[in-house]
Amino acid sequence: MKKEDCFYLGKIVRKYSFNGELLIKLDTDEPELYDNMDALFIDVRGNLIPFFIESSQLHKSDLLRVQFEDVTTEADADALLKSDVYLPLELLPKLEGNKFYFHEVIGFTIEDKNYGKVGIIKSINDSTAQALFEVENKDGKELLIPMNDEFIVKVDRKAKTIVVDTPAGLIDLYL
Repeated sequence: MKKEDCFYLGKIVRKYSFNGELLIKLDTDEPELYDNMDALFIDVRGNLIPFFIESSQLHKSDLLRVQFEDVTTEADADALLKSDVYLPLELLPKLEGNKFYFHEVIGFTIEDKNYGKVGIIKSINDSTAQALFEVENKDGKELLIPMNDEFIVKVDRKAKTIVVDTPAGLIDLYL
C-alpha cells in the first residue's frame, strides 16, 4: 500500500498500558467512525506496514485506545510511538453537498459567480489560520482563495468544479 492510496488518520501519541496498548490521536471530526477497525497502516521508517487490531475503544474525545495483535510488550509499543497512522482512501466516508476532502478537489476548476472561470486548484494550504485554495489561472499566476463556507456556493463533483462567491476585488488583487 502506498501513501497516495491512503489518508492520514492520526498519530500514535503514547502508551496506555504495560502490555503494548497504544493511544492514537485521531485527526477527524467523527472519531466514532473508526472505533471498530480490523487493521490499519502505520508508517514505519517511510513504509506503510499493516497492523491488525485485537481490540480498540474510544478513549476521551479524540483518542483511540488500541491493542495490536503482535504488539504485546512495552518495547514493542515504544517502537511505534510518534508514528503516523493511515487507512485506505476507500474507507473514507462519502461526503455530500458542499462538503469535501482536501485531496478530492485537487484538479477541480474554481469558478467565481461574478468573475467566471478563475483557474485550477493545485493544492490546499491548511497551515494558515484559514485554509486556502491554491489556484493557478490560465496565465500561470497563483491565486489564494479562502476556503470559507460563506464563499463556497456549490461543489459539483461530476463537473469537477467549485463555484465560489468571493468578496468584490479579491480576485482582481492577483490579476
